[in-house]
Amino acid sequence: MNGVLLVAKREIATHIRTKAFVIGLLITAALVAAVAFAPKIMGGPEEYTIGTVNSQRLPLEQAAPEAKFEWRSYPDEATAKKAVLDGDVDAALVGGTKVLTDGEVDSQLGVLLQSTNREVKLGAAGNIPPLQMVSVGADTRYQAARTGMAVVLVIVLFMLIIGQVMMVAMGVVEEKGSRIVEILLTSVRPWQLLAGKIIGLGALGLINLVTILVVGVTASIVSGVAGDFPPGMPGIVAGVLLWFVLGYAFFATLAAAFASLVSRQEEVGNVMSPLTMLMMVTYFGAFFTTTDPTGTLAEVASLVPPFSSMVMPVRMAAAEVPLWQIGLSTALMVLAVVGVLSFGAKVYQRAVLRTGARVRLGDVLRAK
Repeated sequence: MNGVLLVAKREIATHIRTKAFVIGLLITAALVAAVAFAPKIMGGPEEYTIGTVNSQRLPLEQAAPEAKFEWRSYPDEATAKKAVLDGDVDAALVGGTKVLTDGEVDSQLGVLLQSTNREVKLGAAGNIPPLQMVSVGADTRYQAARTGMAVVLVIVLFMLIIGQVMMVAMGVVEEKGSRIVEILLTSVRPWQLLAGKIIGLGALGLINLVTILVVGVTASIVSGVAGDFPPGMPGIVAGVLLWFVLGYAFFATLAAAFASLVSRQEEVGNVMSPLTMLMMVTYFGAFFTTTDPTGTLAEVASLVPPFSSMVMPVRMAAAEVPLWQIGLSTALMVLAVVGVLSFGAKVYQRAVLRTGARVRLGDVLRAK
C-alpha cells in the first residue's frame, strides 16, 4: 500500500503544479460562476399570463411594477382549468377565492396574488381568507431546474472522465516508451504502479469536480438561482461524486490496460478507439436521459454498467429515482469495477514491459 501511495503522490505532485492544471482550474471555476449568474444577468422582467373566471383583475402592477401581466377572461372554471393545463396561462383566478395552477404556483406570483388580494379586500368586514391555491396538474415547479442541472452534469462528467482517462493512457505509454517503467518496477509492483497512477490522476479529476460543485452551488446561492433547486441537493451532489469515482475507475483501468499494449504515443488513438466509442455511447445515452429521465431506456441504461456511471447521476438530477434502483445500480457498477480491475491489472502486468511493436491483447491474455 505504501507503494500505491508513493506513486499516487508522485502523479499528483507532477501535475497539480503545472500551469496547465492551475489555469484550467481557474477557467473552469470562472465559467461555472458565469453560468450560475447568466439567468440573472440575461433574464428580462418577469412575465405572467393570468386567467379570470367571475373575478376582478387584481392590481398586481402596483406591487411589482418591474413585471408584466397579461389577463385573459374565461366563461367558466372548466375552460380556465384547460387553459392552465395547456400552458396558455400561468394561473387562473376563480371567483376571487381560488387560484388554479399546474403544479406548484410560481413563488413570486403566489406572493403577489395573496398580498394584492388582501389589500384589495381590506375594506371588507370580517376576516380576509387567503386565496386557495389549487393544483390541477403535476408538480412541475422544479422540472426546468432539474433538466438544466442534468444537462450540465452530462457535459461535466463526460469531459472530466474522458480527460482523466486519456491522461492515464498517455502516462502509461510515456513511461513505457521512455523505459522509465522499468526503473519504477524495481521499487514497486506492477499493480501498485497501476493503482497509484489511477488514484493520483483520479484525485486531480476529483479536485476539478469538487471545485465545479462548490463554485456552482455558491454562485447559485449568491445569484438567487438556488431558490429553484429541487429538495435533496446534498444527495444529488454526493451521488455525482460517487458516480464519478466509479465511472473513472472503470474507464481508467481499461485505458491503462489498452495503453500498455503499445509503446508510442502515435498508437494510443488506435488502441483506445473501442474504449472511446464506449464512452461516447455512454455520453449520448446520458444526454438522452435528460429529455426522458423516467423512460424505459433511461431506467435500463441507469442499471447496466458502465452506462450507469453517467446515466444514473443524470437521472437522479432530472427526476426522482427509487432508492432500490440507485442501490442496485451502485452494486452492479461496483462489481463491474472490481472485474475490470482484475482484468486490467493482469493485462498491464503482462504487457507493460514488452517494448517495440504493438502487443496483441489475445497474446497477453494467453501468456502465463
